[in-house]
Amino acid sequence: MILKNSRHQAVLFFLLLFSLLGTASLQAQKNKTAILAYYAGPPERLDSFDANQMTHIIFCFGHVDSTNRFALRSLKDTLVIQKMVAMKEKNPDLKVLLSLGGWGGCAPCSDAFATEEGRKTFIESFKQITDFFQTDGIDLDWEYPTIAGFPGHKFAPTDKDAFTALVKELRSALGKRKTITFAAGGFQKYLDESVDWPKVMRYVDYVNIMSYDLVSGYATTTGHHTALYSSAQQKESTDNAVQFLLRNGVKSRKIVIGAAFYTRIWQNVSADNNGLYQSGQFKGAADFRYFPTALSKDSGFVFYWDEVAKAPYAYHPEKQLFATFDDKRSIEIKTAYVMQHKLGGIMFWQLGSDTYADGLLETINETLKQPSK
Repeated sequence: MILKNSRHQAVLFFLLLFSLLGTASLQAQKNKTAILAYYAGPPERLDSFDANQMTHIIFCFGHVDSTNRFALRSLKDTLVIQKMVAMKEKNPDLKVLLSLGGWGGCAPCSDAFATEEGRKTFIESFKQITDFFQTDGIDLDWEYPTIAGFPGHKFAPTDKDAFTALVKELRSALGKRKTITFAAGGFQKYLDESVDWPKVMRYVDYVNIMSYDLVSGYATTTGHHTALYSSAQQKESTDNAVQFLLRNGVKSRKIVIGAAFYTRIWQNVSADNNGLYQSGQFKGAADFRYFPTALSKDSGFVFYWDEVAKAPYAYHPEKQLFATFDDKRSIEIKTAYVMQHKLGGIMFWQLGSDTYADGLLETINETLKQPSK
């Protein structure tokens, strides 16, 4: 009898031990700083990126079709998603998310999500697709609920409650194991008006703050489009958005900040203050991988650093061009900010804009290895 009880106790001990180890492993994974890579590019380029340098990769973009269903646009989309899932062979912990919308990609969203029936159709169709591809969740990139976004896209005051209902119903349908994130405008009007923060954050894993394009392509005055901190001349910044969310009860571990793997360029900008906070017209953008030719000292740009905003910028005196961007220095400081404030992680637009080696994603990973200050 004593021997039998001893064996029974031993079995219970080992079961408890394995349970605790499993729980600890899940908790460690949950507490790991997230690196979320949005990707909008061809499938073949994914082979050149290191799957172990990211925790999530996000397919961009699915859309809402005329019947309120989540839909892909082409065979290329299918191939990209399959390639992303195949990256798990190198990184089994990698999460593959399918994103909805994007800038100019959510025209039907206001109407589609306004009714319970429309949301149900969307969610059922999304579940079918994510089950088919064996992906890990959804990213909602609705630009924007309740406020003007892409020109001509419908928005309405009821969008705010519809968005809350959408994430609640998604969580119910997808279960606890699937990941739900959403891309949030980093500017004050969105923060104030678009989302019922206490309600929405109950159901999502992360809010991905688009703390870039803070000076939009419609702006006629230059500034830092991806500033970390606010300045006297520019309130909009990463820190402004983070502090707003913290004040409104959002848990720090659910906040993900955004980095820009591209520059935005204005033309006809005067040389005053080296082009910063001056009038001008938006000219275009260039990926980080093209910086050596499109944005270089050899091409005539002079580079500057804003110690207040913790942001780089450049000015071309001959062509009167002003450029605002993230670089390795600002990415390192943003990543350190994530660690310092115990945030959920960092995301970026977009992976295809990076170099294959010695790029901005590598800078994020190298910074995360350093002790938090």
